Amino acid sequence: MKTFVLICLVLILGVVESFTYHEKELESEAGLEAMYDRWRAHHNVKEKSEERFNVFKYNLQHVHKTNKMDRPYKLQLNEFATMTNHEFVQTYGSSKIGHKMALSPPRKLKGAYACPDFQYANATDLPKSIDWRLRGAVAPIKSQGPCGSCWAFATVAAVEGINAIRTGKLVSLSEQQMIDCDTDGRNEGCGGGIIEDVFTFITEKGGICTDASYPYEGHQHFCDPNKFGHHSVTINGQERIPSDDEVSIMKAVAHGGPVTIAIDSHGENFMFYKEGVFTGPCGEQVYHAMTIVGYDETSDGVPYWIVRNSWGEGWGEKGYIRMLRGPSAPQPRGLCFINGFPKMPRKDPDEPNNEL
Repeated sequence: MKTFVLICLVLILGVVESFTYHEKELESEAGLEAMYDRWRAHHNVKEKSEERFNVFKYNLQHVHKTNKMDRPYKLQLNEFATMTNHEFVQTYGSSKIGHKMALSPPRKLKGAYACPDFQYANATDLPKSIDWRLRGAVAPIKSQGPCGSCWAFATVAAVEGINAIRTGKLVSLSEQQMIDCDTDGRNEGCGGGIIEDVFTFITEKGGICTDASYPYEGHQHFCDPNKFGHHSVTINGQERIPSDDEVSIMKAVAHGGPVTIAIDSHGENFMFYKEGVFTGPCGEQVYHAMTIVGYDETSDGVPYWIVRNSWGEGWGEKGYIRMLRGPSAPQPRGLCFINGFPKMPRKDPDEPNNEL
């Protein structure tokens, strides 16, 4: 555990080499084309076309203009710089969560799976800050690739967290198993899914495999039945955290562990986020699932959530984003609707795992 905490510190404090440019390169078409070639080399992109060059210039203009504004965050030309925002959202940023929720009524969970009472409702000792990365409860950043599987990554991250908190052992778990096997209801592999259905699936099937035994491939296959009955991590159900209640989410994160959320991730600013406290703009359409792993505030008192994404370490702050919370954020739903659908798994302290 101590070793992993040290690794986490390196991940948090380290800096992924990002693509930079000089304003002089913006002054001519030749400079822009040279920049485009440098970006392609930096990200090992072989494709070169006039169409993608046009998209690159369009995104460059947006990044450059936004970074000139007085905002508490900065953007960068990351690996998505030759994708339009529409292409990006369709490929990476839309798990169709809101769409799927609207098409079907909320599921009524049965018996022990329901966990209807929010167990941290009466908690009063709310710490000023917490970061589960520093406590060995967050696995290294993963990448979903061009697959609408954020619903699996966000949920699995929360299960990894509660398991580490309960057992003292952090185990990387299988998103691919969820993509291949959790298909009886509203979850459709790379076509999107619902967070609460994953918690139900893991509970009812008796657990979830390790990532090592069922590795991620980024596209859906037939479910491998040989994995069933050989799970390593189990949960007892899921916690129903009150919606549109920032304090309740803080209590859940502080006392229970990582919390899954569903947000509006549309827009170039979210797509090209690099660092700082993100303040929008964004709306209230629920598309993308992520995981809150902590909260804190800046040295000048700006409160924020620490949110884990699944777009690799090259996006944001080594795969994380700090998102505005508190009275300056839209209330009660929070920035980008972050307070709308919080959920977390429940694992009782005496719940055993089925080791492989």
